[in-house]
Amino acid sequence: MALDHVKANGLFLVADPHLADHPPGQRLEGYLDQIMDKLAACLNRADELGMALVLLGDLFHWPRDNSNRMLVELIRLFGGRTGDKTVHVLVGNHDKYQSRFTDDVSLAVLETAGVVRLMKDLGPQFVLDTPDGAVLVGASPDGSPLPKAYEHEEGDPDTVVWLSHHNIRFPEFIDKAYSIKELPGIDWLINGHIHRPQPTVTKGQTTWANPGNVTRLTFSRRSMEREPAAAVWTPGCAELEKWIIPYLPFDQVFPDQDLPPEEQEIEGESNFIKGLERLAWQRTHEGTGLRQFLTENLSTETPEGKLIWELYEEVVNGE
Repeated sequence: MALDHVKANGLFLVADPHLADHPPGQRLEGYLDQIMDKLAACLNRADELGMALVLLGDLFHWPRDNSNRMLVELIRLFGGRTGDKTVHVLVGNHDKYQSRFTDDVSLAVLETAGVVRLMKDLGPQFVLDTPDGAVLVGASPDGSPLPKAYEHEEGDPDTVVWLSHHNIRFPEFIDKAYSIKELPGIDWLINGHIHRPQPTVTKGQTTWANPGNVTRLTFSRRSMEREPAAAVWTPGCAELEKWIIPYLPFDQVFPDQDLPPEEQEIEGESNFIKGLERLAWQRTHEGTGLRQFLTENLSTETPEGKLIWELYEEVVNGE
């Protein structure tokens, strides 16, 4: 199948905006307008740089039942962007309901309205035509595996950039499901999903990057110290270039109260428990959602991980 060609200088990457009508967590009122302003700023900056804008998943915080106001504003924001300026959106776990991408989720509305190009299937997505040569852009949306390699076909560009929305073992997340290793035929793997920015890691041919999300969601010291940023990829770069998004001071978007103890801010197990709570709320059928959740979040190389998998198999298989 012939891929679309997008003419641009590179990729402007925006990870995990988490749009919501009502402020999630401990965020204060005004959340939706603040995140919409960030998206508008990113679009303007991408145009200034001549970049193709890509959302790395979790455009929405909740997959459906978002207000008409939000959807109309997004259609207005994205709708005038056609051709090379069309926004590409990777499907994240928050964009799906009961671990599935269906017609009743908000992201499907944007796709049906024709205002975004969704990256919802595993594989090559488009060819990026840059002044420095062509680039093949592929993707692994939430729920699909990371590629072990990419086999170039005749006519494929030499450079391959792969986008993902997965739990990957970056330096601060060594207990995640996917290890970092060389993926023959793939030059860059750029990941969303993990909100905390991570150091770039190179294994053989493949450089792995995780720019971090553009929205501060947790009331913590890490959020207070972090500057929300998008990232720019250009051919030949050794690191993603960070672009700080205009944002409000921490005390204007979070409550005026004491921060939690630092030991409670460690991401990992706490996010795992939150994920299980969300999964229980969704009530998936036949254990499908639970299997996917465990696959993406649990390492089988730890004693705890092996035990949880054994319990899962016992319950599901009725042993």
